[in-house]
Amino acid sequence: MAFTNSSSASSPLEKTSLASLDQKLVMAKRYAHEGVKAGARAAVVAGIAAAVPTVASARMLPWARAHLNHAAQALIISTVAGAAYFIVADKTILATARKNSFKQA
Repeated sequence: MAFTNSSSASSPLEKTSLASLDQKLVMAKRYAHEGVKAGARAAVVAGIAAAVPTVASARMLPWARAHLNHAAQALIISTVAGAAYFIVADKTILATARKNSFKQA
């Protein structure tokens, strides 16, 4: 039993649009990959930048020593790193897509 695909690209216009969609998909994956790399770098930097004062204050300041246990310190550091990751990744993806959309227009 042979089935015919009614949505197959038979006209040149449809072939062009399918190629265009494939190209857009490849570009979107590249933008996302660039965003992930930039976000990971930002998370590492922000994690270190948050860890130093958090750990130092938990050892030196009496209030922090009494109220910030290891779990609280880890929560502070991971929250800062996670926020930095998502903010930078999102901004990078949007900036790259915007820049390239102006090139294509």
